Amino acid sequence: MKTKLLLITPPFTQLNTPYPATAYIKGFLNTINVASVQADLGIEVILKLFSKEGLQDLFAAGSQKLQREDISTNSRRIFALQDEYCKTINPVIAFLQGKNPTLALQICQEDYLPEASRFAQLEELDWAFGSMGTQDKAKHLATLYLEDISDFIVECVDANFGFSRYAERLGRSANSFDELYDALNQEPTYIDGIFLSIVKERIETVQPTMFLISVPFPGNLYSAFRAGQWVKQHYPNIKISMGGGFPNTELRSLTDARVFEFLDFITLDDGEAPIEELLLSLEQPIANSQQPTALKRTFLLENGKVVYRNNSTKPDYKQAQVGTPDYSDLLLDKYISVIEIVNPMHRMWSDGRWNKLTMAHGCYWGKCTFCDISLDYIKIYEPVAANLLCDRIEELVIQTGQTGFHFVDEAAPPALMRALALEILKRKISITWWTNIRFEKSFTADLCLLLKASGCIAVSGGLEVASDRLLKLIDKGVTVEQVAKVTQHFTQAGIMVHSYLMYGYPTQTVQETVDSLEMVRQMFEAGVLQSGFWHQFAMTAHSPVGMNPEDFGVIPTSPSLGGLGEAFFANNDIDFKDKTGIDHDKFSFGLKKSLFNFMHGICFDYELQDWFDFKIPKTKIPIDFIEKALANDLVLTTKPTAKIVWLGGKPEIDHFTKSKKGNSWEMMRLTFHDKKESFEIQTNKEEGEWLAQMLVKISVHTNKVYTFQELKADFESQLEDFELFWYSKPIHIIRSFGLLTL
Repeated sequence: MKTKLLLITPPFTQLNTPYPATAYIKGFLNTINVASVQADLGIEVILKLFSKEGLQDLFAAGSQKLQREDISTNSRRIFALQDEYCKTINPVIAFLQGKNPTLALQICQEDYLPEASRFAQLEELDWAFGSMGTQDKAKHLATLYLEDISDFIVECVDANFGFSRYAERLGRSANSFDELYDALNQEPTYIDGIFLSIVKERIETVQPTMFLISVPFPGNLYSAFRAGQWVKQHYPNIKISMGGGFPNTELRSLTDARVFEFLDFITLDDGEAPIEELLLSLEQPIANSQQPTALKRTFLLENGKVVYRNNSTKPDYKQAQVGTPDYSDLLLDKYISVIEIVNPMHRMWSDGRWNKLTMAHGCYWGKCTFCDISLDYIKIYEPVAANLLCDRIEELVIQTGQTGFHFVDEAAPPALMRALALEILKRKISITWWTNIRFEKSFTADLCLLLKASGCIAVSGGLEVASDRLLKLIDKGVTVEQVAKVTQHFTQAGIMVHSYLMYGYPTQTVQETVDSLEMVRQMFEAGVLQSGFWHQFAMTAHSPVGMNPEDFGVIPTSPSLGGLGEAFFANNDIDFKDKTGIDHDKFSFGLKKSLFNFMHGICFDYELQDWFDFKIPKTKIPIDFIEKALANDLVLTTKPTAKIVWLGGKPEIDHFTKSKKGNSWEMMRLTFHDKKESFEIQTNKEEGEWLAQMLVKISVHTNKVYTFQELKADFESQLEDFELFWYSKPIHIIRSFGLLTL
């Protein structure tokens, strides 16, 4: 029987776009002619649950718990309004899928949707709606409506429910499999029932010989095991394998044999070669049982014990060989866009359909001490050529009908971003894209303008702890002043910036936490950051801090794992004590509350003390630190190797004669038209003719990219003193309209 694979992402990840892992694997399987079907069961469960029939069943299931005295008045209110919820749910879901836009007018009247506790925050956000269009405001109100129903589900039906995660607490229950195992041996929950009914339908329809489960996050883990459990019980001949981000980081030291009551295999890191070897081993089992099967980075059970097989000689596939991600089978027109926070950058994670691609495997920097840089998915850096990336972009636009792209890199390399932008512009492709970066000095004002011209609308990157001492300890390779300048370049180009922020890094003092908050406040007030998120430092086993804690002033407190006869499950997050003895947890609420307000452009005049209910020291950061850093952004002379690119079109040329004190000379007027306005420059005839010819040669739509040195040599073969011309007023005007130095 020919192999056929069923690939699933279990509930739940994002509601607005599929997580790309199965699409990546399906794209690879296409290249080796292996048939496969994929499904994002998260969105399928949501659509089944949030429908008229789904809510009717839900309220019937929740009615029993309403007899208890400890049920909140909020859930009782939602239950009392169940007819309103059942009446409105189908139109609201269609609206959030982009299929029912006129409903926005009714939703914004604020007497259409039933309202419970989530709508209480509206009074605080009324000011924000002035800058939101009708569609966006309606999306936000519809999101609150769904979150109200979610609150009812959690209290009255299934405590594990969450829109972008399910039973995440069980996935995060660290080193032991006990709690998760106990939960899996209980009767399936209400949400499990919906999920497993879809699994049953898919298995019966596809009839796979192998079942692959991708687990990107802890919130997918419980459902992954539930799916494996059901398949084992009802289709024991189907082989089950798990891979994805969670196993790659958390399960590298797995020894608990109970895991394989639910699965047959767990593969680590890049999945292409391990899956291909699994398929070969299943299709052509080795006759000699003494010879171990050739597998690649795979856990399995042998003689009742967990073993790790990595005896295959097959090399991993290069990024150019893995094929274009294939999104077929996924319900691309049924994902729902929600707006939880009205901040325009923050909402991008939940609003809009994004095709996911990767510019480069791994991280080109690979030094940050809090990061799992010892693992292959970060350590092995391999960029994809810009022309191949553009080929994949064009394929995906045809396949999905969507022109939005999220490049999911650890940190996209500036040189590759530049090459990709040039290739996009050369091919005249119209897309919208965003990615994750390091705030390094390579992102000049002109490079940011080029990225914007190619369709880049946003970047995210780690400022982490906004303290130069700690940034050096982290080995981030940036300073706060440098980050401020780079974010200014992006912002001035019209590209939004999201910053990942960290507190509680080893040896961080209270003063540094306060000063870090002040740096962040000043950057938001200056308008160079549009969005951010504070997270508390977590020590992981595969990071430099986790591997050498004594070098960073921390003491691990997690129990030792893998001792004699001991079975353990996840092994990545490590509990620890900071030798400073500071309780960093207490800063969490104040940091996040202040940031929420800064993201919405308010409360910059508050004292930092106002955000905390305990005494903090005054900041030592000068009130104008960021303002001065931004003012010092000097423009240096042009390097000979700098690439010169013209984003505009051909100018209209007009000759005229200029006279002064009896002398006359020929002049040229060059009139340019860009998308917003027209402008003109004047030069003498010889320089004008050279410039008009050269602008055609250095156009972004041509194949050759010229350097400053090549322009200088060409100019001075006919005329004199290129630098005098290059820094003249006419060129200064053109540079402000798209003559870029890269």
